[in-house]
Amino acid sequence: MRIEFGVTSHTPGTALVVFAAKDAVLSGAAQALDAALGGALATAAKTARFEGDAAQIVELLAPSGTDASRVLVVGTGKPGHADAAVFERIGGAIAARLLTSGETKATVDFGGLNDLALDTPKAAAHLALGASLRAWRFDKYRTKLPEKQKPTLTEIAIANAGSAGQEWARLEPLVEAVGFTRSLVTEPGNVIYPESFVERCRPLADLGIKIEVLDESEMRAAGMGALLGVAQGSAKPPRLLVMEWDGTGGKAKTSTVFVGKGVTFDTGGISIKPAAGMEDMKWDMGGAGAVAGAMKALALRRAKARVVGICGLVENMPDGNAQRPGDVVTTMSGQTVEVINTDAEGRLVLCDAITWVQKRFNPEVIVDLATLTGAIIISLGHEYAGLFSNSDELAKQLVTAGIATGDKLWRFPLGSAYDKMIDSPIADMKNVGSRDAGSITAAQFIGRFVNDGVKWAHLDIAGMAWSAKAGATWEKGATGYGVRLLDRFVEDTLEA
Repeated sequence: MRIEFGVTSHTPGTALVVFAAKDAVLSGAAQALDAALGGALATAAKTARFEGDAAQIVELLAPSGTDASRVLVVGTGKPGHADAAVFERIGGAIAARLLTSGETKATVDFGGLNDLALDTPKAAAHLALGASLRAWRFDKYRTKLPEKQKPTLTEIAIANAGSAGQEWARLEPLVEAVGFTRSLVTEPGNVIYPESFVERCRPLADLGIKIEVLDESEMRAAGMGALLGVAQGSAKPPRLLVMEWDGTGGKAKTSTVFVGKGVTFDTGGISIKPAAGMEDMKWDMGGAGAVAGAMKALALRRAKARVVGICGLVENMPDGNAQRPGDVVTTMSGQTVEVINTDAEGRLVLCDAITWVQKRFNPEVIVDLATLTGAIIISLGHEYAGLFSNSDELAKQLVTAGIATGDKLWRFPLGSAYDKMIDSPIADMKNVGSRDAGSITAAQFIGRFVNDGVKWAHLDIAGMAWSAKAGATWEKGATGYGVRLLDRFVEDTLEA
């Protein structure tokens, strides 16, 4: 969807959007329009019990007294409280209302909009971001889409918002990057598998990202017995994808690494999942998708930082060669793991990827993202991702980035008492403990592979990578969670 800035009035015959604060207090532009309409805006707001809550909408169709095809009055909430997140919600609400309405263009008039929690240009840019993210669709395989369900809105013009175009220049790359992640996560397992995931990411090299790929033989030579154990039941060979971005001209060392779990389809292996809902397991590569999207965002905006992204890519299938419950595998670190449950495979992928990246890049900071446990959804629902970390400083930085972007995190504890729950009687550890503290013991497992002195955070995003219902800035399906979080984390910690 095209975003246009610098306009001063709306195009006749198209939609017009104005604002009202709490208690239906109209903005300057809304007041002028209401006068031209003979008080119709105020009357409609009262009739619809519109109170001006954030992102609340009242709509007038073809009102007499204006050449707009329809008018939307959108609430901004309490005076002084409308921040970036509110305006992203507002943009999302506008896009959701108009996307398939038959309208092709909408003009959003910021004239006379005062008493916000941020300046008007930033408000307008974040509205554009919210609208662009909410307008994203995946209709690639729909050949018989009804006419009324087809998107018609192709442009949003922002009027009377000052230098919003400059603010938008910083945010616009996120639209493409989040869309890239959503596409990867949404594609079915017969389309996205380890090799094809790599091919989807190869064009990132055109943006200046250095791409390296380890195949099965190279991983075997490196000793990645845990990752390869997960992959051995699939006809699709595994891959380790390495993406390096250096926006410092070689001045910075590689201090920060993102690691993504990329199980492109997860049947559970021999510990097979129930049939109902298994089709959703195409998104078990959401962590890898987020890492790839974040790397694209950094490159698109030419981030002045050096960051490495690693994706451990496998498919977990139950054929005659598949890993069995009770098998013992030797990880790249040399530690041994008794595989109690083959559906606890993500941690087996991550442990070898983390070991490899430490040997290769010697990072100071590692952040891994994984759709790791159903237990995190029981704990947090679909409001927060779980955060586990050995560093209070790193945890605080990530939580702060999450608040700023809406990719929210909630920190969980780690400790030796939980560590004991994954001790094995025949190997160094088991890949699962009991049902108790399932997300924590999964994090404890990964933590055993992090070198002393390395700041590490594990983000369990199982409840956030995919949504069964539409949200403020996404349609139901892939959310793109993690892209904005990692991008903001880099901006705050490496570019500050």
